[in-house]
Amino acid sequence: MGTSIEQLAEVYARFAAREARGRSPLYEELARGLAADRELLRLLVELPAPKQQPNLLFAAVRYLCGVAQDWPQFRGWVLERSEQILALIQARRTQTNEPARCATLLPLLAQLPQPLALLEVGAAAGLCLLPDLYAYDFDGHQVSASRSTGVEPPTFVCRVNRLTPLPARNLEVAWRAGLDLDPINIRDEAQVRWLEALLWPGEGRRLELLRAALRVAEREAPRVVQGDLRTDLRALASQAPETATLVVFHTAVLAYVPDPAERAAFARSVGSLDAVWVANEAPGLIDGSSPPEHPWPSGFDPFLLTCDRRPVAWTEPHGASIHWIGS
Repeated sequence: MGTSIEQLAEVYARFAAREARGRSPLYEELARGLAADRELLRLLVELPAPKQQPNLLFAAVRYLCGVAQDWPQFRGWVLERSEQILALIQARRTQTNEPARCATLLPLLAQLPQPLALLEVGAAAGLCLLPDLYAYDFDGHQVSASRSTGVEPPTFVCRVNRLTPLPARNLEVAWRAGLDLDPINIRDEAQVRWLEALLWPGEGRRLELLRAALRVAEREAPRVVQGDLRTDLRALASQAPETATLVVFHTAVLAYVPDPAERAAFARSVGSLDAVWVANEAPGLIDGSSPPEHPWPSGFDPFLLTCDRRPVAWTEPHGASIHWIGS
């Protein structure tokens, strides 16, 4: 049975209230407008369920039309160019390769035995494979890039709570590779435009920082292999050097694996490796992780950062803050 108009309206209403509120006033306005607009909902409800998500629609409209000034302009664009917008939604997927998420991973990764072999699942363009080449500001605690790449690194600002273990220095990375169903080629202008369209308007310097991370990636060319997390993980992991700590990590990936049996199969695959498993996902997607005792202190829906299924921190989904809860 497919999604009903009422169910889809609730998806957009929840997006407005729990994801966009306080972060992107425009997307909150658009999501609220869409949740109450049965004409537009009838267009979207015909799409497969994975293609109905707000991020995908908003990115497609932004890619084709630009950033709307308000809900009436957005609605007009969707009605005028519905065929093109729906075709783009069908052709693309959400690949929000947000490099600022490295800020919420760094305090955990810095505690692991160095050097690291980083293997990212759902790597997109590979921007999160370069945490050691970015700079960070944790409420005034500065962490520099581990080395120069010849271009100015982005500095990601991240709020922390008092329990967060602040790194004394950046990471040592001996090897890095990514796995993705459809890797993004950062030298392809259309693919980079899609990456930029996935960003939310009204969130400060996100676009500027993304472009700075892309310049670093152009110099370093992180390797991203086309493959499926359910079948191709072991082959890529076998290429990591034995002298480094292998870390299999991912952020905002498992929501796109809707079948619990397939997520469980992936978990078994990671567990069969001699690796540390770092996941930064919506709560409930990692089976066997005990619920954290400390609540998330903000109003929007967070990610839960886990290490080998053990919860260690709540994180803001785009890397803006971390609330440490683990030892």
